[in-house]
Amino acid sequence: MRMNIRNAVKADAKAAALLIRSAIEGIAETLTGESEESKILEGLASLFTREDNRLSYRNCLIADQDGKAVGLILIYHGKDAVRLDQPILERLRKKPGKPALLDIEADKDDYYIDTVSVHPDYQDRGIGRQLIAAAEKQARKRKYFSISLNVAKNNPRAKKLYFNLGYVKKKEMKISGDLYDYLVKSL
Repeated sequence: MRMNIRNAVKADAKAAALLIRSAIEGIAETLTGESEESKILEGLASLFTREDNRLSYRNCLIADQDGKAVGLILIYHGKDAVRLDQPILERLRKKPGKPALLDIEADKDDYYIDTVSVHPDYQDRGIGRQLIAAAEKQARKRKYFSISLNVAKNNPRAKKLYFNLGYVKKKEMKISGDLYDYLVKSL
């Protein structure tokens, strides 16, 4: 079994939607304006295939094992967050009765890890660490000096991983009504 990290392609949309949904849970409902699972996954897949938003394949690296997407990481610079949220907000405005508001998740100076997800069947194999290392390498290559992410307060396992990788808590953030720890690492 061979695993490698590669740039995402549009054809990864279905697998990516499942991975994103499992990682961001309720935030997926906010981003898609949907509450029915099949519609949430359709919305995530649709956003993934577009080039102009935070969930785009263009902002994604895939952990690929023998041709199967088993993990992903979504990354972009915090200064681009408002621009990347515009297409999502436009989509939400078309949905009657849905508020078209998104929380700011990233500081403008940080290269931001929006989502890290590994399929449950492939967890505890170091894939998450490899994805984070690839994101950090990309940030350094682009001459960014810090990288950040949000981790749910009720996710001690992920927090332990991030702390072990050198991330430190900077502040708390509220996203889609839930409290997160905003962690930062200097590069």
